[in-house]
Amino acid sequence: MPLQFNPVKVFSGSASTALASKIARAMGREPGEVTINRFSDGEFQPSYNESVRGCDLFIVQSTNAPSDNLMELLLLIDAARRASAHYVTAVIPYFGLARQDRKDKPRVPISAKLVANLLCAAGVNRVLTMDLHKAQIQGFFDIPVDHLFAAPVIIEHLSRRNDGKLTIVAPDAGGAERARAYAKRLDAELAVVDKRRTDDGTAEVMNVIGDVAGRTCIIQDDIVDTAGTIVKAAAALKQAGAERVIGCAVHGVLSGPALDRIEHSVMESMIVTNTIPLAEKRQHCSKLQELSVARLLGQAIRSIHEETSVSSLFV
Repeated sequence: MPLQFNPVKVFSGSASTALASKIARAMGREPGEVTINRFSDGEFQPSYNESVRGCDLFIVQSTNAPSDNLMELLLLIDAARRASAHYVTAVIPYFGLARQDRKDKPRVPISAKLVANLLCAAGVNRVLTMDLHKAQIQGFFDIPVDHLFAAPVIIEHLSRRNDGKLTIVAPDAGGAERARAYAKRLDAELAVVDKRRTDDGTAEVMNVIGDVAGRTCIIQDDIVDTAGTIVKAAAALKQAGAERVIGCAVHGVLSGPALDRIEHSVMESMIVTNTIPLAEKRQHCSKLQELSVARLLGQAIRSIHEETSVSSLFV
């Protein structure tokens, strides 16, 4: 007798509407409809436009700035629980506030742990996320966390390019493990950019460790925010003799001067995924190139719903 599953529905908050639509369609279905009413003082009230009683809900929402995105996700979870949803999974392609994952100086918060507590308090049963800033953030939750990586999508794209002699570059020592994994899959060389501050503490000297002369260098990172580090790393690689330099990151936060820095940098292009909406930003930077993680997330959602292994999606 075949297994019987509860109906599955995919919804999204306002931060990830486009991505949720692509995820749902990759699964062969349409996304559910949500209305978010706003009061004159800015307070908002999300409501589902269809019954979710007894359903397995997957709520897609990245928690990038502004903080309304996180609050919206919490309210959507609460509304789903109060509407008698059977199982609620928060699909968080970009887990914001994750860079504060420890106390690195006195009197500061551990925001990643606080967000985990808030999600659990709202009543979520499971979290599906992608490329956490630090993998140990999974341990902040007392519920199951499926931590996916965008590597299959990025590696497939890079393997189709004809970039000649390829070197994967870590923009700092902390990213060496990630860059090594990409280099192994692409049969490429590995290099690391070592950042050193000058005596007055104002400037950074970039020392390139590895063979980059005459090669195509792809700087691989998890997050590109203000783009200061990646642009300086690109300039250092060019000075070291790199023939071409391409930036690549999973999450394109791209705040402050990031777009202008990328546009005027020595990088040929900046590859990012659509875990954070990029449509408006692409209008201001011709070098941005977007890859979609919708199919990967759709496969993970199907596996979670059908209670099959998700491990084949991990890299």
